[in-house]
Amino acid sequence: MKRILIADDDRPTRELLAHTLRAARYAVQEAADGAEALARLRRGKYNLVLLDVWMPRKTGLEVLAAIHKKRSPPRVVIMTTDDTPETLLRAVREQAYRYVSKPMAPNELLSVVKDTLAAPARLPAIEVISARPHWVELLVPCAMEAAFRLKEFIARLDADLPADVRERVAQAFHELLLNAIEWGGKLNPKRKVRIAYVRTPRLLLYRIADPGRGFSFENLPHSALSNPAAEPFQHSFVREEKGIRPGGFGLLMTRAQVDELVYNEAQNEVLFVKFLG
Repeated sequence: MKRILIADDDRPTRELLAHTLRAARYAVQEAADGAEALARLRRGKYNLVLLDVWMPRKTGLEVLAAIHKKRSPPRVVIMTTDDTPETLLRAVREQAYRYVSKPMAPNELLSVVKDTLAAPARLPAIEVISARPHWVELLVPCAMEAAFRLKEFIARLDADLPADVRERVAQAFHELLLNAIEWGGKLNPKRKVRIAYVRTPRLLLYRIADPGRGFSFENLPHSALSNPAAEPFQHSFVREEKGIRPGGFGLLMTRAQVDELVYNEAQNEVLFVKFLG
């Protein structure tokens, strides 16, 4: 039976989460503040910690930092109503696995817990190079698991944007990151993609630099960009033969979702810009 620790100073929230998880046959313990959470972590082992941010005695971020220092740390899901970039980036720096908003419906909670516990045992670390809200830089291992984790974090940096703009930017970023991890990094977690996120009042800019030698669209038979309209699905068969993830229309859609998409000469670095206002 998987062991889960819930640390939240709000008693009704904590008890509702605990009831839902116990009904799903998880072994659950509760902590009413950060100091109690650390005490329980010292006394026993847990597979997962559901951690509120703002608690008395010790904040959730302080608890997260202590967990990160452990030799075999449990997975941590940050739960909060605080979507400020400073809080988000500290959670990334301390290797939180996920970052979710409160309150969570029971079915959402069970899905988050199930997915987090099912993730690979050794998770590649995402390194934070710059954590200023207007200028974020990250080194991301070339692993699909890291890409899916990062998509959730990055989307929250743009929480103040209109929903349709936020969704288009998130899709464009995710597609370009997957291309960098898959094509440039060859799915090797020891190789890193460098990401820069720059936000001003007038624009949102991403720079994605992969560790590969680059490519040309003309030599990518698995891309929809390389196939004429008369054979719109030919790239899908090539992708299947190469064992590449389904898709291939991503770059076409990305170009339609952002205002500027610019590659360097080798095409192992890309900038995309979304103008605001």
